[in-house]
Amino acid sequence: MINATNDSKPRELVPAGSHAARCYSMILLGTLTEEYMGEKKKMVKVRISWELPEELRVFDESKGEQPMVISKEYTLSMYEMANLRKDLEGWRGQSFTEEEAKVFDITKLLGKPCLLSIIHDANKQGKAYARISSISTLPKSMVCPAQINTNFEFNFAEKFNIDALEAMPEFIRLKIKSSDEYKALITPSEQDLTHDEPKTLNPTNSDLPF
Repeated sequence: MINATNDSKPRELVPAGSHAARCYSMILLGTLTEEYMGEKKKMVKVRISWELPEELRVFDESKGEQPMVISKEYTLSMYEMANLRKDLEGWRGQSFTEEEAKVFDITKLLGKPCLLSIIHDANKQGKAYARISSISTLPKSMVCPAQINTNFEFNFAEKFNIDALEAMPEFIRLKIKSSDEYKALITPSEQDLTHDEPKTLNPTNSDLPF
């Protein structure tokens, strides 16, 4: 008899509730084809990550205590109803004017603190996961500890780094490699000329809903 077993420990979820957090990573996933309301559409996606410096755990004995982290993916759009714009307005505690929303460099938020509201949910397979339900300004009475993780930015222009890409988790790496921008960088002669300019993390208005 040869028994194969799964002895991996279940991943600990970020605790539900309100947490002081600090933004430390922004990864431009690129233009991906996704299904929205039964139709396939191209959307520029970005993955933003926060550390929770008050929720320390030992994930690797050689590194000691490290903060738990949580991420959220957005369509890179400042369209009035886009989730990115809604969350940014909650974060800054103020609505954007239409002039401000024309172009907003979201990398300005790297290192900035906020208050994350996290809830536990279950996917279609019944597996529990933690997700960000809202982002707001950190209350004046609350202090966010100093940042632990180094700021990280990845895009297809000045912040493109193949070594950093290969070090990312597989599911993120596969998304980036399926993007129009990555394909244009690797085999530019086979791509549409409209992709000559690699995208950065500056969202613009779009008529596509989030």
